[in-house]
Amino acid sequence: MKKTHPSIASHTAKMYEKKRIGIVAHDYRKRDLLDWAEYNKEILKNHKLFGTGTTGGLIAKKLGLPVHRFMSGPLGGDQQMGAAIAEGKIDILIFFWDPLQAQPHDVDVKALLRIAIVYNIPLACNRSSADFLISSELLNQPYERYLVDYGKRLKNLSVDE
Repeated sequence: MKKTHPSIASHTAKMYEKKRIGIVAHDYRKRDLLDWAEYNKEILKNHKLFGTGTTGGLIAKKLGLPVHRFMSGPLGGDQQMGAAIAEGKIDILIFFWDPLQAQPHDVDVKALLRIAIVYNIPLACNRSSADFLISSELLNQPYERYLVDYGKRLKNLSVDE
């Protein structure tokens, strides 16, 4: 019998050995992401990569690896990436975001980060967290992540009041 946390998890989602990794970077962080990706090319080549328009194109060109590309972030790519997470098509999100530069599509960025948390996927927003995530022994083995039924949880909260 699978052990779940009764107050948090309602079910799990399986991640396989070959992970589906979403890669995004704001303009002033693209160079840092490209450097990180090149350093980790041998690891990344064993997984399926997804990227928003420009970032995905840069990664594909720099590493010579296939990258499924969504539209550019400001043109809907962040939302497409979020939809892929919600549909169970992306397992991990590496998002080198720029905390100092105002983004015209900031609401889309926040929505993408929120959906990554709602679906409990591993999320790295800077190089250090990306290093820890990509070097985890869990990266190359099956993993079942817990998922919360937020609708049920909200309903239970209103009943408890």
